[in-house]
Amino acid sequence: MSVTIKSTREIELMRTAGRLLEEVYQELGAFVKPGISTMDINRYGDRLIRDRGCIPNFLNYNGYPASICVSVNDEVVHGIPHEDHIIQEGDIVSLDAGLIYKGFHSDAARTYAVGDISPEAKKLIAVTKQSFFEGIKYARAGHHLHEISAAINNYVDQFGYGVVRDLVGHGIGEKLHEDPQIPNFRQRRRGMKLVPGMTLAIEPMINAGTWEVSWLDDDWTVVTDDGSLSAHYENTILITDGDPEILTLSSLE
Repeated sequence: MSVTIKSTREIELMRTAGRLLEEVYQELGAFVKPGISTMDINRYGDRLIRDRGCIPNFLNYNGYPASICVSVNDEVVHGIPHEDHIIQEGDIVSLDAGLIYKGFHSDAARTYAVGDISPEAKKLIAVTKQSFFEGIKYARAGHHLHEISAAINNYVDQFGYGVVRDLVGHGIGEKLHEDPQIPNFRQRRRGMKLVPGMTLAIEPMINAGTWEVSWLDDDWTVVTDDGSLSAHYENTILITDGDPEILTLSSLE
């Protein structure tokens, strides 16, 4: 395993990459509404990224054909945008996106309510988001990587939800996916010790039902096996000498 420790200059570039991605999400979140297609979301997100002088890092990554992953309801991640997939009132829509700024990546995900959604869907979105914050309580120098994993799992277990096991978080920097892999579920070992300068993408993917998932025939879109709703929340963070710095989120609003 080769984990990169970022220099002061590299951290500044990643801070900028994270801030710009947060700006993109602020506009994307306001754009999601009934009647638009998932391709409309992709086009708008692509433009927002390029208007900031950046490159969408998902486009053509290992063959993925879009700039924004758009996953609706029981789609967990990596949904491919289509013109004929129209967002409906009551849907929940998970967006996963990133950008490259001067050679450095940022990565984040959000799940949005479309209009009036069910109480169950609201709870799932809230629990998924909070599980990220429970996890990063342990994202501190001197702690171990899998303490983050256990904290996410322990929090979600209280609600009877399934923590997806087939997909995990990851290191990030000059590459979108770097070491280490970061599971969102408990591990037998503590994992590596965290040190300042590590940059990580922590991303709980939580199902309202069981944790089992499958891939559709497009080889990208991941769906829940039982048809239950799924939510996704992710930020790029920096390990420091104190509290972790969330590079893709400037406030908790």
